[in-house]
Amino acid sequence: MLERLTIKNVALISELELSFDARLNILSGETGAGKSIIVDSIMLLIGGRYDKTMLRYGAAAGSVEGVFTGTPALREPLFELGLDTEEDVLILSRRFTAEGKNEIRINGRAATLSMLRTISAHLVDICGQNEHQILSDPANHMQVLDYYVRHNTEEIRAKLRVLCQTYRELTAKLSEIGDASVRARSLDLYRFQLDEIAQAAVKDGESDELIARRKKYIASERIAEALSETHEILAGDEGAVGGCHRAAARLSQLGAYGDIYDELGERLTTAATELIDIAELVSDELNETEYSPAEFDELEKRLDIIRGIEKKYGNYARMTAYHEELAAKLDLLENAGDHFDKLLKERERVTDEIYAASKTLSDRRKEAAKALTDSVVRELSELGMADSKFEVVFEPFPTREACEPYISSGGMDRMEFYLSPNAGQPVKPLVKIISGGELSRLMLALKVVSSHIDDTPVLIFDEIDTGISGKVGQEIAKKLARLSKKHQLLCVTHLPQIASMADAHFFISKYVEAGSTFTAVRPLDRTGAIEEVARLSGSKDISAQSSDNAAQMKAWSDTYKHSL
Repeated sequence: MLERLTIKNVALISELELSFDARLNILSGETGAGKSIIVDSIMLLIGGRYDKTMLRYGAAAGSVEGVFTGTPALREPLFELGLDTEEDVLILSRRFTAEGKNEIRINGRAATLSMLRTISAHLVDICGQNEHQILSDPANHMQVLDYYVRHNTEEIRAKLRVLCQTYRELTAKLSEIGDASVRARSLDLYRFQLDEIAQAAVKDGESDELIARRKKYIASERIAEALSETHEILAGDEGAVGGCHRAAARLSQLGAYGDIYDELGERLTTAATELIDIAELVSDELNETEYSPAEFDELEKRLDIIRGIEKKYGNYARMTAYHEELAAKLDLLENAGDHFDKLLKERERVTDEIYAASKTLSDRRKEAAKALTDSVVRELSELGMADSKFEVVFEPFPTREACEPYISSGGMDRMEFYLSPNAGQPVKPLVKIISGGELSRLMLALKVVSSHIDDTPVLIFDEIDTGISGKVGQEIAKKLARLSKKHQLLCVTHLPQIASMADAHFFISKYVEAGSTFTAVRPLDRTGAIEEVARLSGSKDISAQSSDNAAQMKAWSDTYKHSL
């Protein structure tokens, strides 16, 4: 469950901390007070899109933090993400700035938005006006059915994803081979490029070596001059080598006066030997600096060739890899007939597997669709739509011969929800006939049905009572109460029937202080909850009996909950 929610600088909320009940939590208040800000904050917490306009005006940064408890089912997904937790507590936090930056943490460790969404998918399910819009698009109906049947199709859908990836790769290779004229043009290009790379015969590191030699050649006069002077200083008539020998001989004459003079003389002799070796190396370097103009021209030409080839094909490593790729492509095209037939047979085999897997998936969907249909009709009946008919209508499944246009990782089914809300009327596409109130009830019916197979601990309903009143509102309240036995519910509502069913009730209001507008959230005690139910009923300032009626409504709700 979501035990605690902390919000800072989101929309009209400056700072807020809420502790929720494990069952049905009701959020109500005046229009525009900021009820949906709570839901928007939770959406941010579970990986929703952050828009800088969500940040409180004038604030540099904002944050949302949620503390979830009773989450043992999350240990495996946490472990897979390298976020293993020993405690039965999960803390999600998200900080965002006016510049659009995000910082996400899971149990104190930095995490990505993708990781947050992976984890929160196991935690929270939000049913709001956006989901109503989802039902308004037939393309999304399959998504609703697949969610209902997901536990029975995960393995087959995973298999389909792998098969479809293989199918795409085989199709790309077949397309690459192409027809005879395309192959002929490709063969000419590949052979030319292979020959061009081969003739260039570039060696690893050759470019760097030639550039170093070129620099040396350009500076050859300066280098030769310095080397010549160095050699003269070391080995000339008056050079350092001769000086060391003369100094050593002079010191040897002083040997009778102390061992130190012999030692110094020996060191000078050793130094002279080292200087001779250095002078010889300098002489060798001097000889190698003698470049001819012809050599320099050859070096420049070779550099031009290497630069040209690297410009076209990349550095040595990339050129080598591309050469290997070209050789493989050339082999493929030169033996196109054999390769094409093999690839075509392989793709046919994979298509057979995709078709079989898609047929299995379709059978499971259709089996689930029957159960879904019966359950939704039963729920709609309890929600004031007793004469409704609901159907999941599938297009005819394609034949094997005509299936390729239908190939996808989601299978080959095409389907749509159909509805008849009134007796004696045929079912028609849902999106063409359903009203706002009917759509709200259908969404709730689908959530109630899914809850029997859904282990998501937190369900959030954001104004699902749009277009609903009277007895239907009472039936929705009863369904929410039943749902709250298995799930923690947060519900934004304006209906007194739903509000009276609250296990915890929060009143949301708006106030102005020092010229700024703020949203405040206040937990209500039983007296406060009864007064709020009276306000929602619209009779608080009209009838003296409004509070009594609200108290009776609250008492009836308590009795109903105790009976579950």
